[in-house]
Amino acid sequence: MWLNSIFNLAQRGGQRQPCVMIRVVPIWAVALVVLGLIMPVQAFAETVDQRIARLEPHYVVRHPDNANMRGPVVIMMHGCGGPRPFIEGMAHEAADAGATAIIVDSFAPRRIGRVAAYATVCTGARLQGRERAGDLYATLAWARRQSWADPNRITAIGWSHGGWTIMDALALRRGEEMRRATGLQDLNEEPLEGLAATMIVYPYAGVGTYTGHRDWRIAPRSTAIIAQRDYIVGSTRAALERQRARGAPMDIVLFENATHAFEDQHAEDPRVRYNPAATAREYGLLREMIAGL
Repeated sequence: MWLNSIFNLAQRGGQRQPCVMIRVVPIWAVALVVLGLIMPVQAFAETVDQRIARLEPHYVVRHPDNANMRGPVVIMMHGCGGPRPFIEGMAHEAADAGATAIIVDSFAPRRIGRVAAYATVCTGARLQGRERAGDLYATLAWARRQSWADPNRITAIGWSHGGWTIMDALALRRGEEMRRATGLQDLNEEPLEGLAATMIVYPYAGVGTYTGHRDWRIAPRSTAIIAQRDYIVGSTRAALERQRARGAPMDIVLFENATHAFEDQHAEDPRVRYNPAATAREYGLLREMIAGL
């Protein structure tokens, strides 16, 4: 995400810095981002079924060969730039390992294009993790209704903004806070019931997130991947370590010499480098998560 770049520039007076995409940031833009993080606008109110109705036409579902039996599910949450081709590869890998993959497109139902996503979502001005958590809640509710899904073997994997989404979804307090943040007015007592494991890949865990500051309501077995050369979200280890110290059963795995979005062969950002070895390692961790179910 670009949020760290914005705050770094603000702190250093807008001086030119290496590995920063946005060179000049007006003070009003920084103020808007900070205001949005501290005083987020209440999400559009709707029911879980209404959210599902908006999301479902844009789900991409990949089944394993034995899809006629109830099996594990992997819900996939993309980063702030929107769905990328590499997530399709992850979905096929999950299906090959015996799980049904559901790729959730959070942008198409909201008519957020790629340019708008970079300008608003990646800066934290729109659709923060706590609001997008409603997409995860709704998708899990939808998955539990499917004949091919084992409701006790549902997992989630999120990249960057998607990782933020998963962790905020675990940290939101039940009741009014959860309804206000997500906009979902008829949530179950525990909307993540059945979430058995998560994989959190180079997550944003900085300003505006709950990571490291709150206990999780439930404690799915989790794996967090940190990219050693991540110049987009910066260092997240301290926040993840604090989360683990608060009781989250989390393995924190460092990928040496990997950048943010190391799986993306088509990345336009000069801070991103495709790393096939790291991608293969991530495939292995995904398979381990599915096998562990």
